Amino acid sequence: MSGSLPQLQEQALHRSDEFCARYIKPHRRHGRKAGARAVGALATRPQAKSAAFYRPRDHEASPLFQVVREHFDEFEKVYPERYQKAYGYWRPVIRSSIDKFMKCGDLKEGFARVRCPNCKAEIFVAFSCRTRCCCPSCGQKRALLLAHRLNDEVLADVPHRQWVFTIPRRLRVYFRYDRSLLVKLCHAAWETVQYVYALEVDGDCGVPAMVGAVQSFGSLINWNSHVHGIVPDGVFTESGHFVHIPDIAAHRAEEFWHERVFALLLDEHKINDEIAGSMRGWKHSGFSVDTSVRIERGDKAGMQRLVEYVSRCPFSLARMVSLADEGKILYRASHANCVPFPISGDKDLMKGIPRNFEVFDPLDFLAAVTQHIPDKGDHTIHYFGWYSNKTRGMQRKKMPKAQQATGMDEPDTPYRCKSRMTWAALIKAVYECDPLKCPKHVPGLNRDAAGRCGSCHL
Repeated sequence: MSGSLPQLQEQALHRSDEFCARYIKPHRRHGRKAGARAVGALATRPQAKSAAFYRPRDHEASPLFQVVREHFDEFEKVYPERYQKAYGYWRPVIRSSIDKFMKCGDLKEGFARVRCPNCKAEIFVAFSCRTRCCCPSCGQKRALLLAHRLNDEVLADVPHRQWVFTIPRRLRVYFRYDRSLLVKLCHAAWETVQYVYALEVDGDCGVPAMVGAVQSFGSLINWNSHVHGIVPDGVFTESGHFVHIPDIAAHRAEEFWHERVFALLLDEHKINDEIAGSMRGWKHSGFSVDTSVRIERGDKAGMQRLVEYVSRCPFSLARMVSLADEGKILYRASHANCVPFPISGDKDLMKGIPRNFEVFDPLDFLAAVTQHIPDKGDHTIHYFGWYSNKTRGMQRKKMPKAQQATGMDEPDTPYRCKSRMTWAALIKAVYECDPLKCPKHVPGLNRDAAGRCGSCHL
């Protein structure tokens, strides 16, 4: 791709408009504004039409599907020579996840058959692949399920904050080559939360809580290992009473956070005391703990958006623009501000040219995307303190037996809440249309003069 930077941006916007007009359906959700400070705001999207009904998506029309189909075999073949040094050894989970993704939404791989009880019209809903950090559609459904589960079963009805824990670029490479460190990084974040609240309540007077989400990606799908924490604005006593602590020592959190990361990497023999001492003397350490995003008590919608944000797929199809003329792929950032993009594999980790988009070769794009697929069995969501599985189980045992019952008179049991999130409800939430609505019963569609359906005369 040749030309000056303004010409490249103009071509990118032109390609983006063509992409949106061709692939984005009117009833699809168009994505979200990223960033810790803007997480509560949804990206603008057109209003769903009242007559919208489910249309099976054409999975082969996705630009990601086309890139994978045309280039993945070549990418796997050249990976040891071209990408192994920068991205680590080839992981079998990459091939298995891509194979499942290629079958997602394909009717030939299985489907659910839905029949209208009135006019007997039928539609087919293809099965999904359910892969993690590979399929944007399944990633959105997974995020919706997690948000409903946290809202209904885990999070207390108290104010919460989003804590974002970041580390310098110089240290991120260790977490790319050794992915077991990502879990330990999340535990270091939890220890930071414990330390800060222990300063506020004088030790063991209360139990804090956190739901931690490990993310490995930046805005331009570059490697950026960091942790998002959903933390109550206070602590819980043994009886379950919540003690609100509106102000915390945020500067102490950052100080303890970078010491915990240094201790982690020293214990794992990734760095030595000389490197740690040198980095402690940096004017700008590269460590940060952001707690600016706050969710008020009772704001279920705000918490839903926050959980979807911290558990989202590493990349978005709405920001992927295929440059067919030269086979390049342009990927836009989630915001308009230009930021320095690190050059992959640069031993000095120097900053690249500030920009809000990146142009990839197809093989380089596949390398950037597949590096974020977690290994089988690796958890990306972790529960700590009052929100840990053990603590929540012990609290349920203390409840009266009448509240533990799962009869029909109990409207908010975990089983009934989970039952509401069927596949049809998920499709309705993602695509803003009801897959169980018969197309022939849409108001104004196929009606005679008397207002009856032309197919089933209703």
